[in-house]
Amino acid sequence: MNTLKKVVVAAGFVLCGQLGLMAKASADITLGLSDWPGWVAWYVAQHNGYLTKYGAHVRLVWFPSYMTSVEALSAGRIDANCQALIDSIAPITKKVPLKVILVTDNSAGNDALMVSNKIHGFAGLKGKSIAVEMNSIEEYLDVTALQAHHMSASDVHFVNMSTGNAAAALITGRVAAAGVWNPWIQRIEARKAGHALFTSAQAPGLIPDVVVARTSVLAAHRKDFVALAKAWFATVRFIKAHPRKAAAIMAPHVDLTAKVYAASLSGTKLFGARLNKIAMNPGRSHMSLYNSTVATSRFLQQVKMVDASPNPRTFIDASVASQAAR
Repeated sequence: MNTLKKVVVAAGFVLCGQLGLMAKASADITLGLSDWPGWVAWYVAQHNGYLTKYGAHVRLVWFPSYMTSVEALSAGRIDANCQALIDSIAPITKKVPLKVILVTDNSAGNDALMVSNKIHGFAGLKGKSIAVEMNSIEEYLDVTALQAHHMSASDVHFVNMSTGNAAAALITGRVAAAGVWNPWIQRIEARKAGHALFTSAQAPGLIPDVVVARTSVLAAHRKDFVALAKAWFATVRFIKAHPRKAAAIMAPHVDLTAKVYAASLSGTKLFGARLNKIAMNPGRSHMSLYNSTVATSRFLQQVKMVDASPNPRTFIDASVASQAAR
């Protein structure tokens, strides 16, 4: 879920922009998605006919580069997008007209601070280099992990790298640790080059993934978004009941085997109607986006990405998921 090299991002932006225009010619809503289990799951909805069943006039638009999809939504090239809450806050603070309408999942092990086999505790990280894409979800997880163990970013040396390069640096022994996500976690483990010192499973609610829609499109096509949420809830029920079948449907879209993809799927906590009710409303739960927004904004302020935390009430629209759950 991180940025690729600038050339790849630029090429992906042009390609996906073209796809978005093509999609709008044949559908009322374009929904961007990229390589993350909680979003590839939309292909289960498509495969099983849930979009048609519930009357969601939606065209799925695949983005090879995740950040390109985030940029496309902000630029109005697509109508809605699957993205992390952390990547939605900055555009919202810049007054891009967006609404969070659905929580697809929380990362529950698919993001990790991986360390060399020589390191067995956080004390062993002091003074060491951690390869990670700066200002990303992975840095956020790493900083959270350090703070949970009475350390800070100043106790280590962060080296800015793309996720793939960070994994390669750990595998080749050039750094002591790396902040990565699957399938890089699995690749590091397969090469016996390191192990997880901390994962998103130990920080529930830290990394919510959501569907974000352009406010004007939501107003014009509300019925389609409600139908989309209904299709999502049906998808979650199917995946929970038939995880192997779901993995077999999803895996070809990311060029992996079903067996390998099942491991990534297990590290993703999918949100159905009940969890969406908790997540989309104020409350004490760590799953509530109201709490996640405050915590995430604090990190984004520390890294100078935003000046202040947006008010969750201004951009979270719980009514779509609520109506879909009836």
